[in-house]
Amino acid sequence: MSAADGQSLAVVVFLGFVAVSLLLCGLAAADLDDPEHFYAGGSAAFGPVGGGLAIAGDYISAATLLSTTGAVALDGVDGILFACATIVSLYLVMRILGEPLRRTGVFTLGDFLADRLGAPSVRRALGVATLVVLTPLLLVQLSTAGRIMAAMFGLPDGALTGCTVAGGALMVCYAAFGGMRGIGYVQILKVGVALTAMLLVAGIVLARYGWSPPALFDAARDRSGAGGDYVTPGLHFGHSVAGRLDLISFEATLLVGAACLPHITMRLYPVRDARTARRAVGWAVGPVAVVCAGVVVAGLGACALIGRDLLRAADPGGATALLMVTGALDPVAGGARHSMLFAIVACAVFATTLAAVAGITLAAASSLARDFGGRPAHRTGGRSAAGEIRRARLAIVLVGAVAVVLAATLGDRGRLTLIALSFTVAASVLAPVLLYAVFLPGHSATGVRWTVYGTLPLIVLLLTGSPAVSGTPIAVFPDDDFHWFPLQTPGLVTIPAGFLLGLVGRTRARASEHPWKEGTGPVPPGPGRFDPVGRP
Repeated sequence: MSAADGQSLAVVVFLGFVAVSLLLCGLAAADLDDPEHFYAGGSAAFGPVGGGLAIAGDYISAATLLSTTGAVALDGVDGILFACATIVSLYLVMRILGEPLRRTGVFTLGDFLADRLGAPSVRRALGVATLVVLTPLLLVQLSTAGRIMAAMFGLPDGALTGCTVAGGALMVCYAAFGGMRGIGYVQILKVGVALTAMLLVAGIVLARYGWSPPALFDAARDRSGAGGDYVTPGLHFGHSVAGRLDLISFEATLLVGAACLPHITMRLYPVRDARTARRAVGWAVGPVAVVCAGVVVAGLGACALIGRDLLRAADPGGATALLMVTGALDPVAGGARHSMLFAIVACAVFATTLAAVAGITLAAASSLARDFGGRPAHRTGGRSAAGEIRRARLAIVLVGAVAVVLAATLGDRGRLTLIALSFTVAASVLAPVLLYAVFLPGHSATGVRWTVYGTLPLIVLLLTGSPAVSGTPIAVFPDDDFHWFPLQTPGLVTIPAGFLLGLVGRTRARASEHPWKEGTGPVPPGPGRFDPVGRP
């Protein structure tokens, strides 16, 4: 095999994926004649099979393939727990929120809460929370797409900005012209590509060890240099009290936060009926479980074949482990970039990243266009359907342009911190808001605002003072140490705070509406009492 074969295959597969996905978006665009089709055409048209696969596609991101593989390779059982939390989280959102979130004419979290609570004033608060959750994820995914594109084409680091811009242009095209239905087609295509790549890598790794998972696990433990710590929880954060609390905090944040991401819940609103929602569970969870199983095997294989020290030296967070293991499995002259296996895996990661970017962009732009526009949930605010779609597409272009500029500026700086911010806000703000609105009768708009505007500053404060920002190799400022909060992920504090603030806001709202029942306000006029307006 010549050294150029791998790169040629990468280019062919990449261009083929782009061409097919753009064609699918073009076909979907023919039906985008009203906001219902543009914002929610995906799941409503696909049924349980297509809808479930589209949700699985939204759920599988660059973090799933790259960061989780790295976590398994570097941290052993901790990484496996992270992969399991990803699967359980999707199962929970499908089983708990899949049916309650179904609602005609609802396209964003702000729409849903405004309709559910009968309070349009909550839409702006939910819009703020949605953008805070999605913007960091968008930057990380877009930066990853640029790096993978540069690696596939063998371009120098100086071309990274151009690749990031090209990835941003593609995501804008997918979101603006395909809408939810077009992106749904791309997500289904992406699931097939990701499944193929991860099953291929996992199969080759297992074949190296006689198709014996215990033999693979033992080899990974031996090459890790961590001994028994590799096979017990706590290696990632340490075995101190703070480390164990950090592990619990991270698991809780991942489990709850991933279930409430706006681009995931956005696909649940147009599901036709409860039976469709129930049938879609298996088609959504199954592919994600298979991909995560492949990620675990690939991560163990990376540690067993390359070694933990070399993986950590290449990237402190292990994000390059998946691509590095392809070079160990398929060594060729000229390096891993000329490997056929590298080409297949890189294209799968790029397809995964680009499709995720498109879905996140559409969700962010939908929130920007609707939650900050003051229009009621089931209407377009008196605007024509064409005007509503033009507004949405303008928001997509705006979100895409800002994201490209920020992603090109930041690069990989603070990648894990940005992910932690997104998931912590989703778990601490969106989860309380959604669960209270769905399952707590009489929840109020005041409770929603207390959760959003009370928890967001707390998250920023604790995260800024945490080791995720300073003092660790994966921090935003690794060479400085000014942290005062011991946990890298503050969810252990902020998740209970979000639920508590929601209850406090609800209680205050009920007290202000019925002050005489609480004993805190004036006694209402009754028989024989003086009424200041002169009524008897």
